[in-house]
Amino acid sequence: MTDEPDLLPSWRPGATRDAVIEFLDAATLLPVGDRVAVFDNDGTLCCEQPAPVQFEFFVRTLADAAQTDPTLRGRPEFAAVLDGDHAAMAELGLERIALAVLELFAGLTPAEFDHAARSFFAEGRHRTLGTPLRDLVYQPMLELLDELRRREFTLCIVSGSGTEFVRAISQDFYGVAPEAVVGTLIAYEFDRDARGQALLRRTATLGSAANEGPAKVNHIQSHLGRQPILGAGNSAGDREMLEWACAGAGPRLALLLDHDDSAREFQYVSTAATFVDDEPILDIGARLGWTVVSMANDWATVFPNRT
Repeated sequence: MTDEPDLLPSWRPGATRDAVIEFLDAATLLPVGDRVAVFDNDGTLCCEQPAPVQFEFFVRTLADAAQTDPTLRGRPEFAAVLDGDHAAMAELGLERIALAVLELFAGLTPAEFDHAARSFFAEGRHRTLGTPLRDLVYQPMLELLDELRRREFTLCIVSGSGTEFVRAISQDFYGVAPEAVVGTLIAYEFDRDARGQALLRRTATLGSAANEGPAKVNHIQSHLGRQPILGAGNSAGDREMLEWACAGAGPRLALLLDHDDSAREFQYVSTAATFVDDEPILDIGARLGWTVVSMANDWATVFPNRT
């Protein structure tokens, strides 16, 4: 097993790092076309607490819209978000709230939405850590992405967040091409402007099921057409994706991130956003023999430029 001193420098020596390096070595013996790795985004590549980044984007967009149109507070979904009423949000459900907020973006062209998302990432800071959003990516995962890239892997992000939202930063933050992002899809309408030029406009309707659970595997096949041999996630919404990555012969790796570091990040058990978990994901990972990454014990560094 290769163990270069500068290989995955933010991963502490131990069984987890050894399992990752063993996989990296074995995978290089496979045809390049078989080297596919898929990563969840929120909570796997970047911080998702106290709320996923896209939800924070929704909150800011809604707050700005409500300044112009105070009647928006008449919608229960909007009122709950604007008031930070967690009990009401829990009762309404994240999916219902997200679908309501999508109406604020209906009519935008892809370019207009991309600009709004990029502006949010450029200006936004984490609400409790005070850190710029681009600094909330996980340094050990960036190192793993670099090593996979060096070994000619196709790298993909498979997220429950909106496809276009993640595409806005995938290249800049992770070095992953926008076309390699598979997320929750929004339906578009074909239109023409005043000059008769063709364009697309966003609707407030999902183009497919929310990208969690079995939908992730369906969308991997539909959009990528290749089975991954590495899957990385952190919640029950990633379960089927990790199972799919491990299904088959040859080197396979399922990485499950355990958020057990309250000092440097947050300590919590990740759950799915759109369905009720029937078993804690850490129990599933232990039962299926996945490689569980302890943020507290396996990572010497969590965020870039911070220990």
